[in-house]
Amino acid sequence: MRPARRGLARTHILIAAAIAAIAIATLLAMGRPPICTCGTIELWHGAVDAGNSQHVADWYTPSHVVHGFLFYALGWLLLRRRPVGERLVLAVLIEAAWEVIENTPFVIDRYREATIALGYTGDSVLNSAADIGWMVLGFLLAWRLPVAATVALAAALELLALWVIRDNLTLNVLMLLWPIEAVRAWQGGT
Repeated sequence: MRPARRGLARTHILIAAAIAAIAIATLLAMGRPPICTCGTIELWHGAVDAGNSQHVADWYTPSHVVHGFLFYALGWLLLRRRPVGERLVLAVLIEAAWEVIENTPFVIDRYREATIALGYTGDSVLNSAADIGWMVLGFLLAWRLPVAATVALAAALELLALWVIRDNLTLNVLMLLWPIEAVRAWQGGT
């Protein structure tokens, strides 16, 4: 038996793409809007308003890049003897599953009640597909960059989002799992 390839094989890329396609089809079947209900597609949506999570990128995009860093680290810790392509497939599976779960009424309502996303209605399918792509970018960066550079970039992305919108992956997870009223008030600018 030949040893497993250490890199990315075409098969890994095709499986990852199939997983993303299944997530997209699932979101469409769930009735998620394909694009922003405003009728436009923006590559960057810099305002913190109802357009968040509707376009290709916004201030929550850095959190999906950081997801890629974290999934790469998790794969390295638990599956380091497996090819990086297999670890990428697992990362895409986790991210795609999250994009579907995140757009269920339960999670959308949780965001509304526990975070500053009071008017959140879920993601457009375009945004969810882009989020999977941003995670893949983060994973590939973590694969190629030195650990110190990846950690520094993750910290910079988290701090940038915290500074600009008073939210980031860390606060998002905290507020979803264990809401703190003082954090919510600070995020709301009160």
